[in-house]
Amino acid sequence: MTVAIEKPGEAEAAVPAAPAKGARKVGRPMMIGAILVVWLVLFALLRGKQTLSLAAADLTDLHRWINDFNDSIGADRNSNPLFLYFFNEIRLVIDNLVTFIQHLISQPPGARPVPQVGWLGVVAIAGYVSWAVGNWRVALLAVTGFTFFGLQGLWQESMDTLALTLSAVFVALLFAIPLGVWAGLSDRFNRIMTPFLDFMQTMPTFVYLAPLTLFFLIGGASATIATVIYAAPPTIRITAHAIRNVSKTTVEAADSLGATRRQSLLKVLLPMSRRTVVMGVNQTIMAALAMVTIAALINAPGLGANVIQALQSLDVGTAFNAGLAIVVMAIVLDRVTTAAGTREEYARRSENNLAKWRRPLLGAGAVVTAVLVYLSHTYLWAADFPGDGTIGGHIASAADTATNWAQDNLSGLTNTIRDIITDGLLNPFQTLLTDSPWWLVGAVLVALGVVFGGWKAGVTTAVCVGLLVGTGVWSDGMTTLASTLVATVLVMVLGIVFGVWMGRSMLVDRLIRPTLDAAQVMPPFVYLVPFLALFGATRFTAIVAAIVYAAPVTMKIIADGIRAVPETTVEAAASAGCTTWQIITKVQLPMSRGALTLATNQGLIYVLSMVVVGGLVGAGALGYDVVAGFSQGELYGKGLAAGCAIVLLGVMFDRITQAAARRASA
Repeated sequence: MTVAIEKPGEAEAAVPAAPAKGARKVGRPMMIGAILVVWLVLFALLRGKQTLSLAAADLTDLHRWINDFNDSIGADRNSNPLFLYFFNEIRLVIDNLVTFIQHLISQPPGARPVPQVGWLGVVAIAGYVSWAVGNWRVALLAVTGFTFFGLQGLWQESMDTLALTLSAVFVALLFAIPLGVWAGLSDRFNRIMTPFLDFMQTMPTFVYLAPLTLFFLIGGASATIATVIYAAPPTIRITAHAIRNVSKTTVEAADSLGATRRQSLLKVLLPMSRRTVVMGVNQTIMAALAMVTIAALINAPGLGANVIQALQSLDVGTAFNAGLAIVVMAIVLDRVTTAAGTREEYARRSENNLAKWRRPLLGAGAVVTAVLVYLSHTYLWAADFPGDGTIGGHIASAADTATNWAQDNLSGLTNTIRDIITDGLLNPFQTLLTDSPWWLVGAVLVALGVVFGGWKAGVTTAVCVGLLVGTGVWSDGMTTLASTLVATVLVMVLGIVFGVWMGRSMLVDRLIRPTLDAAQVMPPFVYLVPFLALFGATRFTAIVAAIVYAAPVTMKIIADGIRAVPETTVEAAASAGCTTWQIITKVQLPMSRGALTLATNQGLIYVLSMVVVGGLVGAGALGYDVVAGFSQGELYGKGLAAGCAIVLLGVMFDRITQAAARRASA
C-alpha cells in the first residue's frame, strides 16, 4: 500500500481560502424573491393606477389606423401594381393549385356534379400509396380511415381538408427541402436562417391568419399560404440537421474518389439522410393539418369549419364527430409517413416469403387501383359515398349523451376543480398583473428576464414590453399572460411527476410514451371539445385544454433528461444511503436542469398557442380579440394588434427560457 506523504504547507494550500467578508454571492432564488416582494409592496400602494385597461369595443389610434389601412388596401387591390403583379398573382397560383386538387377528389362550389376521382378511387389510391411507401398494415389503416370519413357523413369536408393539406405540404416542401439542404451545407446560411425559423415557430397558429388576409383575402389561398409558413420550419431544421450529421468520413471518402459537390449531395448526403428528412416531412404534414383546421376562421373549407361552428354553438356532439375525423386523418398521415421513413429497415427485417413478390404485387395493385379510379370517375355509385352518415349521427348522439351525463353527474367535481384553480391561482395572479401599473409589471418582467436569462434576455424583454404597450391591448395581454403562466406551472408539475417516473422506469416509459405520441398527433382544436363538455365555455376550459396539449412534450423531455443522468452517479448516491426521494431531488433533477428549462420553454410556447385558441370557447383576452377581428370588420385593427401582442409574448417567453436553458447547461 502506498502512503502519501504531505509536504509542509500542502495541507494549508488544499484548504480553500475563506471568502472575503461581505463577498457572499446573492443566489438566484433570493433575487427572484426580492423582486416579487417589491412587486407586491408596490402593488398594494398603487393598485388600479396606470393599468392601460381598454373596454372590449374601444379602439386606439393604432387600431383605427390599421382599419383605415385595410380599407385602403381593399380599395386599391385591383389598381396597385404591387397587388396586380405580385400578391394577386401569388393568390391566383395558389388558388389554382387548391382548386385543381379539390376538383380531383372533392366537389368545390361550381364544379361538376361529381369529382374527377370519386370516393372509391380516393380510397384505392390512399391504400396503394400507403402500401407502396410503407407496408400492408398502414395500407389497411389508410383504407379503413378514409372509409370511416364517409361513414361519418364527412367525406366532402374531409376531402376539402386533405386537398388544402396536400397543397400546402407540396408548396412547403418545394422551398423547405432545398433551404434545409443549403442550411446543412453552409454554416453562414444556417446562422441567417435560425432566427427566422425561431420566430416562425414561436408564433401561435392564430397569428398567421390576420396579416395574410390583409394581402391575400380570406379563403383557400390565404389558408394555404399561412399553412406553408407555419409548416415549413420543421422540414428546414430537420433536413439541415440530417445533412450535418452524415458521417464526415463517408463524405471525405466520396471526395477522395473524385465525386463532385453535386454527386456528393445526390449520392451520399441525401440518401444517408433519407430517414431523418422523411421525419421532417412527417412533422410538416402534421403542422399543416393543424393549421388547415384553424384556417377555417378565414373561410377555409373542410373539417375545421364544422368544428368552429359547433364550438361557437356549444354543439359538443357535432364538434366531437368532426374532431374525430381530424384525429383519424392525422393518425393515418402520421403512420404513412413514419412507415415511409422506416421502409428499408422494415424490408430488411421482413422474414416472410412475400418480400420477393413485392414488385409483382405492387404492379398488380397499380392495375386494380387504376380500375377503381376509372369506376369512380365513370359511375355515380363509385363517386358519391353511399349512405347518409348514420354512423356520424350515432357518434354525435353518443357524445351528446356522454356530455349530458358528465354535466349531470360530474358537475360537482368539475366545478370544484375549476373553482379551486380559478379562485386559488388564476384570479389572484390575474389581478396582480392587470391591476398593477403597466410600468411596474414591465419592470418586473425585465428584471426576471435578466435574472433567468442574462442581460440579453433582459433587453429582449424590455423591447417586447415596450412594443406590447404600443399595441394598445396591454390589459388583455396581461390576462393572457396570467392564464399562460398558471397553465405552464401546472404543466410542469405534471411533466416532472410523470417525466421522472418515465425516466426511472423503462416499463412505465413503454406504457405511457405511445399515449403521449398519439396526443401530439392531434391538432389543437380537438382538445377543446371534451373539456367544453366538462367545464362549459369558460377560460378554465382553455387552460385545461392547454395543459393536456402541452404536457406530453414536457413529460418526454424531462424523461429523457432524467435518463441521461449517468447511472454511476445514481448508484453512488444509492450506495451512500440516499433514499429514492433524495436521489430524485438531490441528484437527478439538479443534473437535469437543462432538460427542465427546455421543457419549460416548450411548455410555455405550447400553452400560449392553446390558450389563444381557447378564445373560441370563452377564454377571452387576446384570443377573443383575434377571433373578433375576423368576424367584425370594425375590430380588424384590434385583432391584428392582438396577434402582434401574442407574438411579443411568445418571443419574450422563448428568449428568456432559451437563455436560461443555455445557462443551466453551461
